[in-house]
Amino acid sequence: MATQATSSSPARESRAGNTERSVAQREGLEPVEDLMCYAREYARQQPEMAALWCLGIGFILGWKLRPW
Repeated sequence: MATQATSSSPARESRAGNTERSVAQREGLEPVEDLMCYAREYARQQPEMAALWCLGIGFILGWKLRPW
């Protein structure tokens, strides 16, 4: 019975390296804008949950930031 070594293929490693490099080289990474776009899309798809999140966050902030 022959045994086979379990190692990742060079093609897979080079693809992962190329992906990381292409992301690093790509200009225009804007995490805040991407997050806002994601939040808008989520609110369009699930408006009830978005409203509950806003209510909960507003309640916590109002409770923690009350003036007295």
